[in-house]
Amino acid sequence: MAAWNRRSSSGSDEPGVHHDHELGKEEYQAHTSYAPAVEGSVEEPHSHTKLHRGLEARHITMIAIGGALGTGLIIGTGKALAQSGPASILISYTFVGTLVFIVMAALGEMAAWLPLGSGFAGYATRFVDPALGFALGYTYWFKYIIVTPNQLTAAALVIQYWCPPEKVNPGVFITVFFVVIVAINYFGVRFFGEFEFWLSSLKVVVIVGIILLSLVLALGGGPTHDRTGFRYYKDPGAFAPYIMDGSSGKFLGFWASMINAVFAYLGTELVGVTVGEAQNPRRTIPKAIKLTFFRIIFFYCLSVFLLGMIVPYNSDDLAFANDKSNSAAASPFVVAIKLAKIKALPGIVNACILIFVFSASNSDLYIASRTIYGLASQGKAPAILARTDNRGVPVYALGLSSCFCLLAYMNVADDSKVVFGYFVNLVTIFGILTWISILVTHIFFVRARKAQNVPRESLAYVSPLGAAGSYVALFFCVLIALTKNFSVFTHSDDYGDFDYKNFITGYLGVPLFPLMVLGWKLWHHTEMVRPETADLWSGKAEIDREEQEFLAAEAARKRVHGPTFYDRYVSWLF
Repeated sequence: MAAWNRRSSSGSDEPGVHHDHELGKEEYQAHTSYAPAVEGSVEEPHSHTKLHRGLEARHITMIAIGGALGTGLIIGTGKALAQSGPASILISYTFVGTLVFIVMAALGEMAAWLPLGSGFAGYATRFVDPALGFALGYTYWFKYIIVTPNQLTAAALVIQYWCPPEKVNPGVFITVFFVVIVAINYFGVRFFGEFEFWLSSLKVVVIVGIILLSLVLALGGGPTHDRTGFRYYKDPGAFAPYIMDGSSGKFLGFWASMINAVFAYLGTELVGVTVGEAQNPRRTIPKAIKLTFFRIIFFYCLSVFLLGMIVPYNSDDLAFANDKSNSAAASPFVVAIKLAKIKALPGIVNACILIFVFSASNSDLYIASRTIYGLASQGKAPAILARTDNRGVPVYALGLSSCFCLLAYMNVADDSKVVFGYFVNLVTIFGILTWISILVTHIFFVRARKAQNVPRESLAYVSPLGAAGSYVALFFCVLIALTKNFSVFTHSDDYGDFDYKNFITGYLGVPLFPLMVLGWKLWHHTEMVRPETADLWSGKAEIDREEQEFLAAEAARKRVHGPTFYDRYVSWLF
């Protein structure tokens, strides 16, 4: 294949190809944005297909945090609470959070060993089978070219809190947000990283404020001075029946909350796509992965725990919000504020939701462009999509991914909202398939490093639960994927006959994924990678050299200028 005969984004994605050439002074500084010069060297021949390592440690950290804080947390929890009850969402968000951490730890182990610009697809190609890399790459790209326009639509709908569609067509706001996020992504990775850093920082402040407010309301600190405590765990109850009554209904409600939790956590893995543009990725990526555990506990588990104390699952306001899941009323935290009779705050929280949605759409477009770029760099997409400009921006990949944002205009008409909801359903199965593929790839990676006698001590980061943890997480991810849309198989007065539309959109990815694997495998006659011959080394020498040069440059900078304000006063928080 063409993929094995040329250099990829990160140095070398291809087995058996090593590049130890030196880069020219200006060229190397342009491509790393931090490394010192090497005099008397030649220019790199493939600079027009290389990303720039412009994301600093603080950028990676905050992008990792921002990826975990989206509409799934601040809006999707309302649907979960209404369907399942407070105890169900607490258990499910904690359990799925554990699965997410295992997925992130598995990804971190591979990314810390060999940071590839091709991301998940590159690891699957190297360690499992090029066919899996093809299917995984396109599955992930499908997810983000659908999620991005959905986020744009959500942003326009949130604005309707102040400006109803009768006054201004939602397409106007979709256009404004679309132009802004394309511009941010086009200006280069440094600008994108800086913008997302401050936006994600603001998101952290917002969610911390919401958590503190929830605690105050639960303890009776609101205007009504109603100390709810665990009242709603008793009346209406800890577990809500879903679809049917009795114990069976409560179990179905609990399992529905597992599905909602998966949707809330989707996007946490996006830090794995940033490794090709991260400075000193062997330090920054493991650091971001380790902190995922604490973010899950604080931002998700604590949020849903407090939410169950301040909003009853049978609240009329919550049911109304559930029907308008993309509007401001969709947030259960807004419902909590209304129940506490705080007048001015709902509008403020609505503005915060707008920030969440805008940030999500911005980072989603970034991930979409880098994913198709990674596929092109491996020869699995047209070569033109792997070309970058002088700032390291894959402009053609960005342009193609941006075209799919136009799907957002489907939602200008009311009747198309239902159709677009089916696309969201499709996104969830693509996200679970991505987690499954990462876990499979990690299992093969562990087998390869053991077969080639690579000691654990030589790895910058090792997954705490190892391959065993990946096996357990893999089992539950497969189970959730197969039962994701279980409601289509139930028959009740509310759901009627077989819901074939949700069945198709909910499970389309299940046959599509193996068909992509099989199709690529038959067309290119690829073979599964054997542990003894898996390529663990191509490109590693160059990345090692870049790391040493970066560390030397950082040490020199600190000797001259001292630590930055962020390093001195802020970095310890993260």
